Amino acid sequence: MQAIILAAGMGKRLKGLTRNNTKCMVRVNGVTLIDRMLHQIDRYHLSKIIIVTGYEGKKLTDYIDTMDIETPIIFIHNPVYYKTNNIYSLSLAKKWLCEEDTLLFESDLIFEDAVLDMLISDPRQTLALVDKYESWMDGTCVRLDQEDRMTEFISGRKFDYNNTAGCYKTVNIYKFSRHFSETHYVPFLDAYQKALGQNEYYEQVLRVITMLDDAEIRGKRLDGQRWYEIDDIQDLDIASVIFYSSEESNVAKMEERYGGYWRFPGMLDFCYLVNPYYPPDKLIDEIKASFGRILIQYPSGMQVNSLLAAKNFGVCEDNVLVGNGASELIKALIDRLDGRTGLIRPSFEEYFNRCKADDTVVFVPDNRDFSYTADDITEFFDSKNISNLVLVNPDNPSGNYIPKADVMRLLQWSKERQINLIIDESFADFSTEKNHSFVEQDTLNAFPTLFVMKSISKSYGVPGLRLGILASGSGMIADLKKDVSIWNINSFAEFYMQIAEKYKDDYETALERFRAERERFVTELSKTDNVRILPTQANYIMAELLDGITAKELVKRLLADYKILVKDLSGKLNGENYVRIAIRNTDDNDRLLKALKESIYKIREGRQNET
Repeated sequence: MQAIILAAGMGKRLKGLTRNNTKCMVRVNGVTLIDRMLHQIDRYHLSKIIIVTGYEGKKLTDYIDTMDIETPIIFIHNPVYYKTNNIYSLSLAKKWLCEEDTLLFESDLIFEDAVLDMLISDPRQTLALVDKYESWMDGTCVRLDQEDRMTEFISGRKFDYNNTAGCYKTVNIYKFSRHFSETHYVPFLDAYQKALGQNEYYEQVLRVITMLDDAEIRGKRLDGQRWYEIDDIQDLDIASVIFYSSEESNVAKMEERYGGYWRFPGMLDFCYLVNPYYPPDKLIDEIKASFGRILIQYPSGMQVNSLLAAKNFGVCEDNVLVGNGASELIKALIDRLDGRTGLIRPSFEEYFNRCKADDTVVFVPDNRDFSYTADDITEFFDSKNISNLVLVNPDNPSGNYIPKADVMRLLQWSKERQINLIIDESFADFSTEKNHSFVEQDTLNAFPTLFVMKSISKSYGVPGLRLGILASGSGMIADLKKDVSIWNINSFAEFYMQIAEKYKDDYETALERFRAERERFVTELSKTDNVRILPTQANYIMAELLDGITAKELVKRLLADYKILVKDLSGKLNGENYVRIAIRNTDDNDRLLKALKESIYKIREGRQNET
């Protein structure tokens, strides 16, 4: 068996990275694509490797000559790479196709060893590697029958994104038997080029062949093995995370993304915090029904969106400001405040990041649960000469919750001292207390030093819309509206606010389901060895790891072995071993429970083996 690698392309979409290098010389975590691929192929001691070069061909051949590859390499140059496509590059190697069984690769791929192992070990002689379609994939797709015959071959130009069920993306790695190449592929390759020219794709030849009764080729389905096709700098970025250089760098690369995990198939995000039971399907369908119209229309300005928020939360439009997520409003508010600000730690870092360190006074609860009461706050800050005080309730990451009656006493205390009290109630809807919110017109009127922050992303489960509100009876709301853009939210977020009121009953039902699942999940987590669960009223759980199990070890193990991401809090807590775990639906939570127990067992076993 031999291998053929097509490496003639220019890789224009990689911009400066391929200005002086061919595409397969781009590096992922310090290793070029061609270096990685050749060493993977070299393990199988094939008869030869044939590489079709083109753009920067001399540079590529010189580079490959420096490698310690034992398999003989033959270079074929495509001198007209700039005006042909890969169908012509493959045709330059067609005589080799007819001499021996062949593994065929495109050079812009990165894959784990298991991908090649399963292809070569399969006794079937002619196979196309395919993977279940995911939204990040682009290009040719197929549908397979129960015997893995390709029943439909769909080019990227004709792909229907509303009909993806049963679709598999071609990975662009193939195994061709010599017989298949002689009797099917090469004859059809010649005919296809003669009819349609040389600026085509070799996969189109396979599309024609699959129409035959004796097509011979079958689809080989991947089952979770990692691979990625690198066409542009975004692909390169994602590939650098999927094919991490170390487990430590894997965690770091994931955490520094701050979201976007839908780009990583199979990833379970227990780090970011949303409502697992809301929004309902009907609300999503209503947005989908208007998607095209919303997409091409400008959103309304600040005045209209303030009116929509006022309608949804029962306050006057002059007392509410809508933001592109609560983070935009936090920045705008903190920038407007004067004097020293009281903060509680650990808590949501955005407030710390927006305040000047010299202008802050920080209260840290002196107990293992990081719990505190309204009395603890007033006792600590009573003599600290602060002008502003931030209370995240429930707090993040501890889940500590102060009942509304006690917060009212804190509010009265702050009013008497002319202290601006910023209550962030982004997670308050998850609490078991009814009528917990401070977004009430009478309360705003009675306490002009009160500012209430609320992230719509968290409790309403729509983080992709980037929505938040700030409510206050203070005249500062009018000033803040001048500080943010008139079009600070998009049309989808506006449309959501327009229809949200119709789904209030669904929202309450979702919260009830969530509270029941939280109680179950906390009970089950509490049974896990080496884990202590802190009380919580939020949609996340803070857990202390015991008996030498470190947060870094656990987070690393969960991500590497189970594709589960949880929040390592050791960096925020001076190395103390706490993690934060989001609460998702029952199936996801059960998957986390199993992975957590297995990971802790592996860590303990590994340490015992070391000793």
